[in-house]
Amino acid sequence: MSAILTSDIALAVILAVIGAIVFSLIGMVSGTDETATIAPLTLLVILLGAPPAAVFTFFLSGAVAKHMTHAAPTTLLGIPGDTMAVPLMREARMLRALGVPHIALRKAISAAVIAAVIAVPAAVLFATLLAPVADHVQSAAPWLFLLAAIGIAYASPGKWAGVLALVPFVVLILGLKQLTESYDVALNISYFLGIAVGPLIADLFLSLGPQGRAEMARKEPATVWLAPDVKTWKGYFPNPFRILDRGQTGYVAATATVSSATFVFSPVAMTVLMGEMVATRVKHGYRRLTSVIAARNGTTESTYIAEALIPLIAFGLPLSPVAAGPAAPLFNAPPVFTTDDGNGNIDNLSTALSNTEFLFYGLAAVAVAILIAYPFAMNFAHRGASIVVRYVSHEAIIAAFAGLVVVISVWEGGVLGLAVTLTVGLVGGLLCRFFKIHAGVLFMGYYVAVLTVPAVLAL
Repeated sequence: MSAILTSDIALAVILAVIGAIVFSLIGMVSGTDETATIAPLTLLVILLGAPPAAVFTFFLSGAVAKHMTHAAPTTLLGIPGDTMAVPLMREARMLRALGVPHIALRKAISAAVIAAVIAVPAAVLFATLLAPVADHVQSAAPWLFLLAAIGIAYASPGKWAGVLALVPFVVLILGLKQLTESYDVALNISYFLGIAVGPLIADLFLSLGPQGRAEMARKEPATVWLAPDVKTWKGYFPNPFRILDRGQTGYVAATATVSSATFVFSPVAMTVLMGEMVATRVKHGYRRLTSVIAARNGTTESTYIAEALIPLIAFGLPLSPVAAGPAAPLFNAPPVFTTDDGNGNIDNLSTALSNTEFLFYGLAAVAVAILIAYPFAMNFAHRGASIVVRYVSHEAIIAAFAGLVVVISVWEGGVLGLAVTLTVGLVGGLLCRFFKIHAGVLFMGYYVAVLTVPAVLAL
C-alpha cells in the first residue's frame, strides 16, 4: 500500500473528522439535500489540494454522518432531513403518534451504524468481482452513459417526461460549451455546481416574482411538538446491538448486504424496497414499525456507500445515481480529477487509490463518523432538534451555500463561469421541480453531452 504513509493517514483522519462534524450538524437541519451539500464541499476540498485519501475519507465520513443525523428531524419533527429520509416518514409519523419518536430515532441511527460497517467491505468485494470487465465497460462508456441516463430518468417520478426532458438539457450543455470555448474559457466545475444546487437556484429565481414569492410565503411560524427525551442506556456511547433486538440486527445486516450489491438502482427506491421486504416478515405492529424504520435507514447508508465505491473501484466511471450526484467530484473535478481527458483516459480517485486502500480508508472514515455522529445523535438529537427549530435560520444556510457556489464558479471561469452555473442551475432546477427528476439524472445528461454525443457524431 504505497500511498498509505503516515502523512496521508493523518490528513485522511483529520479530513474525516471535519467531514463527520460538519455533516453531523448539517444533517440536523431539515431539507438539506445531499447533492447540494456533500458535492460542493467535497469539490472544495479537492480544489484546495487535499490528497486523494483525505478527499475520500472526507466524503465518506460526511455521507455516513449525515445519514445518521438526518433521522433526527425526520423522527422528532416530522420533517424529512433530506431526500433519502423521505421513505422513513410513514413509520416515523406512526411511531410519533404512539408517543415514541425517541425510539424511532435510536432504532434508525443504530441501524445506520451496523449497515455502514457492513457496506464498506461488501461494496469492495462486489467491486473486485466486477473489475475484470472494467476495460469493456470503459470502451463502451459513451453508450453506457446514454443507457444509464435513460434508465435513471425513467426510474425517477417523472418517468417518460424525465427521459424527454434530457434532450433539451443535453442541447443546453452542448450550446454552453460551444459558447465558452469561443471565448477561450474551459469550464467543468461550473456545470457540476449548477446541477448540484439547481433546485436552490430555481427557488431563488422564483422568489423574485410575485407569484413564486406568494407561494413560498408563510403567515406564521410552524408549530412543532417534541415528545420528552428518555435515555435508556448508561454512559456516553450506547451499544447499537442493544438498541436493536437480535431480529432487527439480522434484518439490517441482510438488507445492508443486498443493497450493497445493487449499485445501479435509485437509492430511494432501494430504501423503500428493503423496508417493504422487512415489513412482510414482521407481524406485530409496533415491532414492524421499528424494524422497518431501522432497515430503511440502514439502507440509506449502505446504498450511498456502495453506489460510490463500486463505480469508483470497478470502473472509474460514475455509473450510479449517487456516483453521478453527490459523489460526482470524486470522478470529475478538473484539473485534479477527470473522467475523460479527451483520449479516453481516466484520471480520478479510482486511479489514485488501490482496492486495499479503498477498504482501509473506507473503514477508517466509517469508524470516525460512528465515533462522532452516533453518540452525538443518540445523546443530543432531542436538544439539537429543538435548537435548530428555534434558532437556526434556514435562510442563513441557503446564503452560505449560495456564496460558496459564487466563489467556486467565479474562480473557475470569472463572470462567464458564474453565468453558466446560474443558467444550468435554473434550467436544471426547474426540470427537477416540474418534471420530477433528480440531480442524478441531470449529471448523467451532462455525461451524455460530453461523451455520447461526440461518439455519435464520430460514427
